[in-house]
Formats: sequence, structure tokens, C-alpha cells
Amino acid sequence: MSENQIPPAQIPPPNQPAPTPGSNESQARMWNMLCHLGGLVPCIPCLCTLLIWQIKKNEFPSVEVHGKTALNFQITVLLVYVAGMIASVVLSFIHLGMLMSLLFPLIGLAYLILVIIAGIKANNGEDYKYPFSFQLIK
Repeated sequence: MSENQIPPAQIPPPNQPAPTPGSNESQARMWNMLCHLGGLVPCIPCLCTLLIWQIKKNEFPSVEVHGKTALNFQITVLLVYVAGMIASVVLSFIHLGMLMSLLFPLIGLAYLILVIIAGIKANNGEDYKYPFSFQLIK
């Protein structure tokens, strides 16, 4: 061996950054938040939440709880919209359908506000229970 070579046993290991404490928890909080905020994706809110829930529920146990809660609320709002549309069509025959359709923007605004509140609480590590939500997925 030449003088400039270091024997293999003396090569220092590469510096690897130590994992930051709580990084696993911060990732769990992020996925919990995304479960709720996935409901804001246009056209496919239930699908986004369902995918996040199914992919991450085994990795982070808290995603199981938040995913079910968010999905239950999104399905509940979808059912309310469908029931409201049917009621609006039926009531339009007696000229009350227009009054019923005025409720849709209010439901949408309440949905937006509650999803944002749930996302913030999930990111803070708190559980959130949506008001007026059916427990369809247990």
C-alpha cells in the first residue's frame, strides 16, 4: 500500500443527518390535515381523501381516524346535496324549488369553513368531529 491511501477500515462513515425528533409526528399531522383538505379538491373530494386514507392508514394510525372522519363528512354533504337537488326538482312543480336551491351556496360555505377548521385542528394534532355528520364508515 502506498502512503497516501487510507486502509478501508479507517475510512470514516459518511455523515448522515440525524432524524429530527418528532418528524414522524409532523408527517402524521400533515397527512391528517391532507385527509380533511382533500375534500376541497374540485370534482373528486371523496376520492382524494379515500386514497390518502387507504395509502397512509397503516403507516400512521392517526390517519385512520382522520380519514374516516373526513370521508364520513364528505359523503354526508354529498348526500345532502343530492337530496336537496331532488327536493328542488320536486318542489319546482309548486314553485318552491327556487327557494330550496338558495340553500346550496350556504351548504357549500359551511362545508368550506368546516373543512378548513378540521384541517387546522388536524395539523395541530387535535381530533375534530364534524357537526351533523353521519357515521357511515366505522
